Amino acid sequence: MKFTSKQINRDFRIKVDGTSEDGRKLHTLMGVSGITELIGEEFLEKFINRAYACMEDSCCCKLRRGIKVTLYFR
Repeated sequence: MKFTSKQINRDFRIKVDGTSEDGRKLHTLMGVSGITELIGEEFLEKFINRAYACMEDSCCCKLRRGIKVTLYFR
């Protein structure tokens, strides 16, 4: 990955909404390790790059499988 987990956790709060693969409902804040297990490292890096380019208060990214990831700047 281009960014370390320490840097990502310092710069963002990551909120996840939707349902996981095993049917659990998600509506919680997650750290880098939790979100990496859920969506994978490739998607996380893509979302982080998009959030840094966005430069708004938050950046919302949606996956087709029903998961919505919102990155809030600290």
